[in-house]
Amino acid sequence: MKGGKALAETGDFFAFCLDTILGLAKRPWQVREFIQQAWFISSVSILPAALVSIPFGAVIALQLGSLVRQLGAQSFTGAASVLAVVREAGPIVTALIIAGAGGSAICADLGSRKIREELDAMQVLGIDPVRRLVTPRVVAAMIVAVLLNGLVSVVGVAGGYFFNVVLQGGTPGAYLASFQALGQLPDLLVGEVKALLFGMVAALVAAYKGMTAKGGPKGVGDAVNQTVVITFMLLFAMNFVITAIYFQVVPQKGS
Repeated sequence: MKGGKALAETGDFFAFCLDTILGLAKRPWQVREFIQQAWFISSVSILPAALVSIPFGAVIALQLGSLVRQLGAQSFTGAASVLAVVREAGPIVTALIIAGAGGSAICADLGSRKIREELDAMQVLGIDPVRRLVTPRVVAAMIVAVLLNGLVSVVGVAGGYFFNVVLQGGTPGAYLASFQALGQLPDLLVGEVKALLFGMVAALVAAYKGMTAKGGPKGVGDAVNQTVVITFMLLFAMNFVITAIYFQVVPQKGS
């Protein structure tokens, strides 16, 4: 019984995603709603993302610095640290912040509208809630995630550089030269693609859970908790798949 219910809910979610994607092709576009949501998601995400990315970059630099020193490959510390931040840490931090801050806010907003029967009233008036409310939020989350990933990558790389060069006595020239030798443009592009997809998934899950919330305020709170848990699980699974495909498709420099 539970398996059938989970399968039915999965089918409803994919149908909801399809309706959201099709809503992008219909006019009029909700430009004002998109701008408001993009500003809101940015305002609740920028500072936490910047603060979280600093220890991420520092931990990566310290761990890799100690490891490569044991292996006698200090000259590759820069490449290992920067690539780890740009490929993996940046998109993951972005996904966690977008899902935890932006996604929970989206779910709570739509869930409160659901229990107040605002969504039903919109349907009675002939207004599609998905196209009016969900589509601009999904697009806003995707664009903010891409921009936020760039910020996280810059802050993370700067933090890693500081901790490796200043605290561990690394050489600035070797740090930058090793990254230039092994890094390539697709490394940055795959990070941005990850952030784009992560932002889309976080917004879709949050919107779906919010619009299907039941049971009053307690139901909205449960929907927010489920949103965060489900989004984290999907994001880590997607990250593994995208990374595996990337290493099969894009040849790595120096290999």
